[in-house]
Amino acid sequence: MAGSLRSDIWCMAFVRRHNDQGNMCVVARRGDPIAGQVFIEVDHLDGTRSLFTPAPMVSRGDSAALMFQRRFNRVEPDLVRQRIARETEFDPDLWVISLDLRGDDPGIDIVKNPGLS
Repeated sequence: MAGSLRSDIWCMAFVRRHNDQGNMCVVARRGDPIAGQVFIEVDHLDGTRSLFTPAPMVSRGDSAALMFQRRFNRVEPDLVRQRIARETEFDPDLWVISLDLRGDDPGIDIVKNPGLS
């Protein structure tokens, strides 16, 4: 994790940035403050949700940016809730950020991952 921000600091900065932009954003679940994985649940305010999860290890040089993959794109909310519940059973140290966003750009680095819904 050398070169990366602590999870708690990254999450608080993400939440603050979105709230400053007028998007409702909260930490829905706190995980390990130093190295907890971060999941971002996006409510598109149209009855659909997307889920972004940590991407497999991707080299970013000296960057402290986290990389994400789009696990679900505009699906039924229950699919996202079920996935988060399964993940928290497996990894109780993960963080969940909940973001209300009408658009599709949560302002994170996303790796291309074709084959996921």
